[in-house]
Amino acid sequence: MFDALTVATAVAALALAAWCGWAAHRDQSTKDWHFIGMAVVSVLALVQLVIGVVQLARGEKAEQGTTIFVAYLIGAFACIPAAGFMSLAERTRWGSVTVAAGGIVLAVLEVRLYDIWGG
Repeated sequence: MFDALTVATAVAALALAAWCGWAAHRDQSTKDWHFIGMAVVSVLALVQLVIGVVQLARGEKAEQGTTIFVAYLIGAFACIPAAGFMSLAERTRWGSVTVAAGGIVLAVLEVRLYDIWGG
């Protein structure tokens, strides 16, 4: 797995979590610029998904199993968009809290992906 991308995705997810957490602290819902941040983090997760699938197609193997690795890749990719859609349904500070929680979950998933690959 591409370690620099994993670290970049985790750091971006934590930055998004802090940003949305700050918005929640200020009693604000998610705004357009938060969705731009979510898009950036989602693109990083998409690139990671593509690289992971390409590496598997080339014959490389995840240390802890291909199935669990692919499941975590898909979950990591879906994490931020799911939180974003939930924040649209809750247009209060709790929408920002939802996205902040999604960012923290994505960072944890990135650590787990690193472990599954054999890092």
